[in-house]
Formats: sequence, structure tokens, C-alpha cells
Amino acid sequence: MTAQDIFFWALAGASIGTAVAVVMTKNIFRAAVLLATCFLSIAGLFALMHADFLAVVQVLIYVGAISVLLAFAALLTRDAESGNLSNRLWAPALVGAGLFLAFLVVVVLRTDWSLMELTLSAESLAKAREVLAATPMWLAGLLLNQWALPFEVASVLLLAAIIGALVLVRERHP
Repeated sequence: MTAQDIFFWALAGASIGTAVAVVMTKNIFRAAVLLATCFLSIAGLFALMHADFLAVVQVLIYVGAISVLLAFAALLTRDAESGNLSNRLWAPALVGAGLFLAFLVVVVLRTDWSLMELTLSAESLAKAREVLAATPMWLAGLLLNQWALPFEVASVLLLAAIIGALVLVRERHP
């Protein structure tokens, strides 16, 4: 077993473990922190697959933005420590999830995966690899050159929306 295999199994176990913990915990803030940890472990899996662009996007968007937004929402909840109240719908939800899992298993087992292989010539395969390798650089060039101003305006608009939401929900003291 190589070091890459060890890292893969550690990150896969961490992502599955933290995803289950997100669903099982009652404390909303802890769930948000566990979700950020899950996102980080998935970014590590992307990095192991040499998908550096996806790993960076995972960290920037999901860990940096979505997790912070969820943490703000959890902190703005009045009674975050007691968690959500139980309801009667856990049994139907469990049955629905089980049926969905059974459906996925049936689809995976009945699919003829040999039909999914692409029959590409050596030239078209080389061209496809070249295009896929250039895509992250092209996208980064667009975001940092041509679309830099709209990208920054959108980020300032989102920051203003978060600050406005904080002002609106803050308790007023006489």
C-alpha cells in the first residue's frame, strides 16, 4: 500500500465520517463546522486526483463561502444549542432514503458499462486532453482579466447583503 493509498483512505473515511456526523448531530453550529471539514476532505480527494483547479474551487467556494454563510446562520439562530425538535417524519424519510438507495443500486448493477467507453482516435484523444488541460487556465484568465471587475462587484454585493442581514436580525436594546 502506497502513501497515496493511505491518504486516499484517510480522506475518504474522514469525508464519510464527517458527512454522517453532520446528519446525526443536533447542534447546528457543530454541524456547520463538520460540514466544512467534510468539504476540506473532499478538496483533498480532488488534490489526490490531480484536479488542482477543482480542489482550489472546493476550498474557496464551499469551505470559504458556503461554510461561513452556514456558520453565520447558525450563530444568528436564537436557540442553536438545543437543536431541531424531533418530528413524526423520520420514519417516512428513512423509508424514502432506503428506496432511493435501492434504486441507485439497481441502476448501477443493470447498466452496461462497456457501452460508456468512448471510441476515440489517437488524434482526437490528444486534442481532448489538450483542451481539458487548457480549460482551467482559460477560465482563470477570464476571471482574473476580462471578468475581474464584475467578479469583484458580485463579491462586494454579497458582502453588503450579509452585513444588511446582520443589521436586520440584530436585537434592538432600549
